[in-house]
Amino acid sequence: MTKFTDLGLAEPLVKALAAKNYTVPTPIQAQAIPPLLEGRDLCGIAQTGTGKTAAFALPSLQYFLENPKPRPQQGCRMLVLSPTRELASQIADSFRDYARFMRVSVETVFGGVPINRQIAKLRAGVDVLVATPGRLLDLIDQRALSLRDVEIFVLDEADQMLDLGFIHALKRIDKLLPAKRHSLFFSATMPKPIAELGDRFLRDPVRVAVTPVASTAERVQQFATFVNQEEKQALLTLTLKATEIDRALVFTRTKHGADRVVKHLEAAGIQSAAIHGNKSQPQRERALGAFRSGEIKILVATDIAARGIDVSGVSHVFNFELPNVPEQYVHRIGRTARAGRDGIAISFVSPDERSFLRDIERLTKVKAEALPLPENFLAQKASLPKPAQAKPTAQRRHEERRDGAGKPAEQRRFRPRRSKGVGTHRGAVQRAG
Repeated sequence: MTKFTDLGLAEPLVKALAAKNYTVPTPIQAQAIPPLLEGRDLCGIAQTGTGKTAAFALPSLQYFLENPKPRPQQGCRMLVLSPTRELASQIADSFRDYARFMRVSVETVFGGVPINRQIAKLRAGVDVLVATPGRLLDLIDQRALSLRDVEIFVLDEADQMLDLGFIHALKRIDKLLPAKRHSLFFSATMPKPIAELGDRFLRDPVRVAVTPVASTAERVQQFATFVNQEEKQALLTLTLKATEIDRALVFTRTKHGADRVVKHLEAAGIQSAAIHGNKSQPQRERALGAFRSGEIKILVATDIAARGIDVSGVSHVFNFELPNVPEQYVHRIGRTARAGRDGIAISFVSPDERSFLRDIERLTKVKAEALPLPENFLAQKASLPKPAQAKPTAQRRHEERRDGAGKPAEQRRFRPRRSKGVGTHRGAVQRAG
């Protein structure tokens, strides 16, 4: 059996791995690290949770040890592109763990936080920059960042990048990168558009695949319950109440749908939180932190968060709505059955989603086992409490004005009175007219 000590990694990296009790590399690490240490470009096919970050982080950090250079001002030596903020943060944290016995600077840039703070951090240059495409291009457009000094480029979760519509941003970034560079490309699936994107970034790459394309975790039991769309919320609530759950992820297709699910669960006394693109970065971090710590056991997410949630102990994944892209189903259920554990994936399938289920089963070559509705489902559904109705917009505005008027003077927003006298610009203009 291969061990990390057999791969020729430098002593500071072996020491960092030992501190995390990592001794045996995962298949993607064992296959990817040797050619990367030789400087080869790489195309890696592996699902999330297979250890991809270490597969590209360790050889890159070894390169920094063997090729010390000053950090380029307003630039970086290594660029890692990630589709989501959560995944970017996790990649950066992993780099810091592996480089704990080295002098390597690691920064993240993504939306949802003030850009000026990021500009300040980049001024002196960094070794490793982990970024989402949108914020990266914002910084480039403001001339706060240049990619001309990039020596190593990593495109992670390429298929998710395309799902999120980043193709034009990626093509633009490709033109800004130096032609001479070391490139790494990772994707969980490899349909034709992804392969064509890989050809754009890579030069004579080594190809490493540790799982068949679009295969699902072997230890995930997959079930499907056929139910009308308007009955899904009751089914989810009743299932969560009747099931022993360590942690569960619930996937919805829309942001508003995720918020609506949380409101109904809370009305039924089930603590939960939502994470999606409309949430601010602090809100997303708080929700993920509460889920990770076990403070809440139910996290409701949209697909944009599917690749960025790396939490151990997820026992169940609920597809409240099936994705219309079958590959996305693979990424969703890949959040469970990690680190040798078993997992359960349950899909709620409405009549108009049956074609989505057929596409998923055709892709994964796994037929989901049918689960019937709970006994006395309609009666139980009728007994569930409903969430409080949101107040009409006009009433909310009236209450906000009333509450504002009742605040102490120092907390009220100061609005100067409009003067009718000669001294105001507006008054002078009116008289002149």
